[in-house]
Amino acid sequence: MKDYEHPFFRPLWRRVTIVVVCVAWSIFEFVTGAPFWGMIAGGFAVYAVWQFFYLYKPVDPAAPPPETKE
Repeated sequence: MKDYEHPFFRPLWRRVTIVVVCVAWSIFEFVTGAPFWGMIAGGFAVYAVWQFFYLYKPVDPAAPPPETKE
């Protein structure tokens, strides 16, 4: 999840799915009596929201591709 600008994460549904899975995992861990792992999964969910919805900048399809230094 560190490379939030990777092309894999461009579709909104993939970013939403990752957050939902992390939240569901956190809830599962709390329900089964493992609050430590529930907090870790909850932290993943918060981090995913931060990366995929706060920091993420959608790519403009009309914009030219970024230049690479060689």
